[in-house]
Amino acid sequence: MSSKNLDTLYRQVIMDHYKNPRNKGVLEDDSLTINMNNPTCGDRIQLTLKLEDGKVADAKFEGEGCSISMSSASMMTQAIKGKNIEQALKLSKVFSDMMLGKEYDEDDLDLGDIEALQGVSQFPARIKCATLAWKAMEKGVSEDKEEQE
Repeated sequence: MSSKNLDTLYRQVIMDHYKNPRNKGVLEDDSLTINMNNPTCGDRIQLTLKLEDGKVADAKFEGEGCSISMSSASMMTQAIKGKNIEQALKLSKVFSDMMLGKEYDEDDLDLGDIEALQGVSQFPARIKCATLAWKAMEKGVSEDKEEQE
């Protein structure tokens, strides 16, 4: 597949997640709620996570922002659901490395639609948009871990 066709495919995947977000909404009960925003562009996200037995049992998000931040949140919630916390954090590390243009080690991780965001690394001003939901997830896992200790 040519580079131009791949860029078009990636753009279509990003817009699909933006127009038809997966896991949009709020979890009730005893879920964690993490609010984050990107003051430079106005993106904001509320991520709710249900962590059970060392796993991400469920994840949903609400928010407003550009297509990059909202589609990244949609992709992230899809990718981490059902994963153990270590796998979710590893996915976040791989995604961060991808955004920074670093070599990343996928190992046995299935990045799925997340790979569509690779091109964002060429636009430094948009990296914070793409990583907002991931930073919220890391913060939530960290706060949960502190509560457990």
